[in-house]
Amino acid sequence: MPVLDLINSAIGSGRQATELTVLQVCLRALIVFFAALVIVRFADKRFFARRNAFDVILGFILASMLARTINGSEQLVPSVIAAFLLAALHRVLGMFACRSRKFGAIFKGHSETFIRSGQIDSSALMRHHVGQDDLEEELRLNGVDDVEKVKLARLERSGEVSVIKQE
Repeated sequence: MPVLDLINSAIGSGRQATELTVLQVCLRALIVFFAALVIVRFADKRFFARRNAFDVILGFILASMLARTINGSEQLVPSVIAAFLLAALHRVLGMFACRSRKFGAIFKGHSETFIRSGQIDSSALMRHHVGQDDLEEELRLNGVDDVEKVKLARLERSGEVSVIKQE
């Protein structure tokens, strides 16, 4: 087991965070970087493409776990394994959400119509705490200067407002 002892010594396994050398922290950072790269690739492209709570939460948790692993607050191997487990869970839940609308709504949320045929749904705006000024800003950012010119505007699951103009 001399190789295992050498690896444990190199990464500072079993040492307090304050006892780690610069070299050990750097080696941990390299290991975590490449492990995170594999984890994110495994989690799927949509992990960074979408900005819904389902995807953002995984990003926050992974960032926190892996940062603590680098600085020695947590053990390296168990933390990387747990990160892979979370990425796998994210992927499995994403597959279920893709196949079931109800499951998708639970984990990813749902969209809601703000404007239909130039008519604003004020109750939808209130439910989502979107003010008139916020809605007008979203319309301008989508190239529309008048609500009457909007066929459909929806608050998407990502939190963005999509706008379809009248013909």
